[in-house]
Amino acid sequence: MASLISRGLTQLKSKEMRDYLMSTHFWGPVANWGLPLAAIADLKKDPEIISPKMTVALCFYSMLFMRFALQVKPKNRLLFACHFANECAQLMQLARFINYKYGTPTPMQQYQVPSPASKPAVTSASVQPARSS
Repeated sequence: MASLISRGLTQLKSKEMRDYLMSTHFWGPVANWGLPLAAIADLKKDPEIISPKMTVALCFYSMLFMRFALQVKPKNRLLFACHFANECAQLMQLARFINYKYGTPTPMQQYQVPSPASKPAVTSASVQPARSS
């Protein structure tokens, strides 16, 4: 266990890790995490304030940059994860807006399946034979 920790600390102190932590490959996605975090925080707010045009624009923006994050060399998986989270959050916001704007005004009631205990039991004594005329 101690060797694992010492190897991890050695890797953190390496020049490659310092270069990564001081690059735009790290700080760009870190700064971008504000978008999905804001969208997730807005899930608790009233859907009346959602701007559908801005939500669709952010969906296209995140789709574009998800592709970019995988095309750039080296692949920027942190940027991809950020835009994937934003895409999911924006699609949820868009679904909330559509449900608010075009959905049913009252919640739909679910069909209740009757339980077997509430049905009257059918016995052979309660079944009457058919009369012949």
